[in-house]
Amino acid sequence: MPVGFGVSFVHCTNATDLHAPPLMSSSPTVPSDIPVPTEPPRTGGHPQGLSTLFFTELWERFSYYGMRALLVLFMTTALDQGGMGFSIERSALIYGYYTMAVYMLSVFGGFIADKVIGARQSVLVGGVIIASGHFTMALASNFTFYAGLALVAIGTGLLKPNISTMVGSLYAPGDERRDAGFSIFYMGINIGAFAAPLLTGFLAQHAWFQEWLVARGWDPHHSWHWAFALAGIGMTVGLITYVRNMRSLGELGAAPDLSRSRRFFNLLSSFAYVGALGGLVWVSSRLPIVMWILAAAILTAVVIYAIRGGLDGRRVAAIFVLFAANIVFFAVFEQTGSSISLFARDYTQNTVFGFEFPSSWYQSVNSLFIILLAPLFAFLWVRMGRKQPSSPMKFVFGLGFVGLSFALMVPAARLADQGLVSPLWLVGLLFLQTLGELCLSPVGLSTVTKLAPAKLVGVMMGGWFLATSIGNFLSGYLARTFGDGVSDGQLAEFFRHQSVFVFGATAVLLLLVPLVKKLMSGVR
Repeated sequence: MPVGFGVSFVHCTNATDLHAPPLMSSSPTVPSDIPVPTEPPRTGGHPQGLSTLFFTELWERFSYYGMRALLVLFMTTALDQGGMGFSIERSALIYGYYTMAVYMLSVFGGFIADKVIGARQSVLVGGVIIASGHFTMALASNFTFYAGLALVAIGTGLLKPNISTMVGSLYAPGDERRDAGFSIFYMGINIGAFAAPLLTGFLAQHAWFQEWLVARGWDPHHSWHWAFALAGIGMTVGLITYVRNMRSLGELGAAPDLSRSRRFFNLLSSFAYVGALGGLVWVSSRLPIVMWILAAAILTAVVIYAIRGGLDGRRVAAIFVLFAANIVFFAVFEQTGSSISLFARDYTQNTVFGFEFPSSWYQSVNSLFIILLAPLFAFLWVRMGRKQPSSPMKFVFGLGFVGLSFALMVPAARLADQGLVSPLWLVGLLFLQTLGELCLSPVGLSTVTKLAPAKLVGVMMGGWFLATSIGNFLSGYLARTFGDGVSDGQLAEFFRHQSVFVFGATAVLLLLVPLVKKLMSGVR
């Protein structure tokens, strides 16, 4: 599902929008000033600006998930059917690099807001860039496809972390309405993510719409580009909503009080970050050992800091154990848009009571489960109180559920050797993954904010983004081995190997739970 979460909301519901950069009450870098709430703290109602941010984010998530649901399907569709004609391996890797970039660029977006133009203008500029990216992808060429992906990634990096920051800044410290405000905002995320694949998937894949295009003398193979255009229209509606109601935000998210020269220097620094990021991705795609060397260097630094840093050092070491679990989780979870999307298209009987539906509609199921299950999890954690599992134990449950989801697909893949399988297999997979998501993602963000030393909160939140981005890249890297045949049991082996991998990581984390709890020094 879509995933992004508010830290304050997490304390209450432990739910999130998990496919997008997390919602936070502060951006990935340390804010340059203390936000001033638009209304004094009280117990009823919400600041007027919440509705503006709610609908802006709803339409931004509509555009993001509307395109994301089609990405791998479009790339692997044959040229004579309007697609790109790419191999599964190439498509999965592009998907992995793209989703990785979205998360990594959130750090860039937070820095731009805090040190250059402010959160309010960052959201506006990011939305314009996102809409431009979707409309660029609506044009049928390889160049516009890649250019559109780059624009959407950059725009999302600017918009996503900063709109979340602004929601948190609507409320003064200690305002009892904060958790409820993030809950409302979170529902907007999931409404957009639920509706988008249904509409864009219909335009891209359904025979009725293709026949409608033919009847008007248009090429039915361009149905994919109509869907990308709809994603752009969604973001445009969000921008109109945002601009028309900016007054409701008052001075929220204003630019930092810095000299022009300092702003310019910070802007150059942010571009340097993007350049370094692009260079690292390019080098690692040709020399994977570079990523391993970088990971080893970071791990060594963490160990040294843990030894020398006393209480803070031990808690940072605990955070990095959770980062590792987060990477494993997203390496499998994020394959919903790649290998699972391909299985839905090629090996699943996509009919319900005689009605045939586009395979991309499965991308909406996770959001539906989140909407239904998040209140249940909120009630469960509150009801259990101090008897609820510790944060690292919840991570164990999260990994376990996502491992079970791929284990469930092993018999489904074997049945696919005999023909199309029931859609209930995928519904079961998505249900298990949603359980895992609710156990891990919101809990992780909340725990990081509690464990991180005060002077390193921004850095640790950026680290969470980076860990998530690595997991997204690995999801594409693992999905590249998804085969185009089942007669030799290749698909069953694909799911079995990855479920064993996750179960192994789950077992290791379970063994480490006592140590991690000790490192957390009393923080639950």
